[in-house]
Amino acid sequence: MAGGAPVIFVSHLSGVPVFDPQGDPVGRLRDLVAMLRVGNRPPRLVGLVVEVASRRRIFLPMTRVTDIASGQIITTGVLNVRRFEQRATERLVFGELLDRRVRLVEDGSEVTVLDVAVQQLPARREFEVAKVFVRRGGRSGALRRRKDAFTVDWSDVTGFSLEEEGQGAENLVATFETLRPVELANVLHNLTAKRRAEVAAALDDDRLADVLEELPDDDQVEILGKLKDERAADVLEAMDPDDAADLLSELPEDDKERLLELMQPHDAADVRRLMSYEERTAGGLMTTEPIVLRPDATVADALARVRVRDLSPALAAQVYVCRPPEDTPTGKYLGTVHFQRLLREPPFTMVGAVVDSDLPPLSPGTPLPAVTSHLAAYNMVSAAVVDASGALLGAVTVDDVLDHLLPDDWRETGFHGIGMEEVRARDE
Repeated sequence: MAGGAPVIFVSHLSGVPVFDPQGDPVGRLRDLVAMLRVGNRPPRLVGLVVEVASRRRIFLPMTRVTDIASGQIITTGVLNVRRFEQRATERLVFGELLDRRVRLVEDGSEVTVLDVAVQQLPARREFEVAKVFVRRGGRSGALRRRKDAFTVDWSDVTGFSLEEEGQGAENLVATFETLRPVELANVLHNLTAKRRAEVAAALDDDRLADVLEELPDDDQVEILGKLKDERAADVLEAMDPDDAADLLSELPEDDKERLLELMQPHDAADVRRLMSYEERTAGGLMTTEPIVLRPDATVADALARVRVRDLSPALAAQVYVCRPPEDTPTGKYLGTVHFQRLLREPPFTMVGAVVDSDLPPLSPGTPLPAVTSHLAAYNMVSAAVVDASGALLGAVTVDDVLDHLLPDDWRETGFHGIGMEEVRARDE
């Protein structure tokens, strides 16, 4: 936990306005969504419940919250307006944690939860419940002394967290929370179809999207097919566009179109564009979400973008400099600035002044063998894909190239039973 990060008591957040980056109102906060964890580990905030103008309550992931304070909440401006539905592993802070009766670990005495405080973690845009404000005695009654109410750490009370025993999928998910996506994918791959569906249903959208990207095609199709259409569309939106396109290409045409219609238009447009290219070409391999900057952006701006936690190392290795618009397909592609060059330049330097314009880009129709040779010849971990008009369409990364060079069943033969003894013990 960030030692200097301030704690914010959630009672100060109730009903506060939520704004987009331009300062326009989005709605008001109605609750916070936390994921309980095994033992005394503090719950992690996974998102907010926001009531928009139509009085619909929607889910806003914490990854789309840029600032949270007692007076206002600022978002990235990207919203999914589908109605909020609580998952099995989630708890509503206002609705389920406040006024709850718990016990102090120190002496076992019963206390009532009056408030909880959240604190930002060192990782970008991650919060967890840090403190609990409690009161001894019942919920109501005679006037109490001030010392009867006090604040303790989350680990100093018991009665919230998930128990370690039990069959429920939420316990299994909590147990493997620290696994990397590929490791959790291994766990799911080795479960029965029934348990695989239960665990997938208990994962949040972003986590499930990361895991799906690491699973064999058959497992991906099976899991997606057991989700409700609205949930499946949400998960596809959370996936990298190239991985979502690969997954949708495995579905029957009617299912594919139905899910694309349910996705947000911008996300669906990226996926449709990727699906228009042959699979084993630069266009079919690329991601449409590389780091794109205008030439008048500074090195400091570029380094801030590179530091984004959710970026893969391959995408964070360079930025692509283009004329507006910055969303792909961009304006004219000017060149690349590599991460090492960014580290050598003063922060105020404009990226347009240090761009590498000699490195040739790929065309979307470049076949896979030529893409592989290009990355090897120039010692690159990713390469720009540019159309005939000079617009940047995306970038091909080395991990996607390897995915298509390895045997079709490499994901299945590459799994080595990570954590399977514990999983089987829980399932018996």
